[in-house]
Amino acid sequence: MLGSVKSFLKNVPVLGQGLLQLRRARFRSSVDYWDQRYRKGGDSGAGSYNRLAEFKANFLNTFVEQHRISSVIEHGSGDGAQLKLARYPSYTGVDISPKAVEICRTLFASDPTKRFFEASLLPAGTVADLALSLDVIYHVVEDHVFDAYMQKLFASASRFVIVYSSNMERDWPYKHVHHRKFTEWVARNQPRWSLLSKTPNAYPYDPANPEETSFADFYVFAATS
Repeated sequence: MLGSVKSFLKNVPVLGQGLLQLRRARFRSSVDYWDQRYRKGGDSGAGSYNRLAEFKANFLNTFVEQHRISSVIEHGSGDGAQLKLARYPSYTGVDISPKAVEICRTLFASDPTKRFFEASLLPAGTVADLALSLDVIYHVVEDHVFDAYMQKLFASASRFVIVYSSNMERDWPYKHVHHRKFTEWVARNQPRWSLLSKTPNAYPYDPANPEETSFADFYVFAATS
């Protein structure tokens, strides 16, 4: 019953918008939200577990093998749950949350092929064959943070960029989610890169089953020069 009431209120133009504004008023920043989430024992979210994680891993591992990728950098490495399924020759994980970096360094301490950095401490000029952004873009709420993130993402890749995200302009009731049509940003700001392919999610978003479905698809960009 309570869920039905909340759903109704969100769809009432004035009240629905008011609820969105109220939730976002309590939201301090993307950095603070994710660091606090990890410090309180939270994880990277449903997309990094079970069948969604397997779908992502199968796509990425196949791509890395087929394109003979020798190095991967991921902007938004999270708690490392997704990375457990990866087969990358060399991996650099970057995250805005110091706690997430600490978790991953502990989790993969015995793996010399993996290293992790806080976003602000990534060595200048770090570049890999493939740069990844998985379930991150719609979690970057602030416009200026989004712009800086996208610039760093593309600057860190020499051959390919793969984004796994929603690609739409739409309000969402959760404070840590901001959907964007990010491909338009790429077209405007990254002329060196072209969209090579889009692969729809094997488990498209279903509001009745949000933990095992996703509004994210795979977008592969290739360097043109």
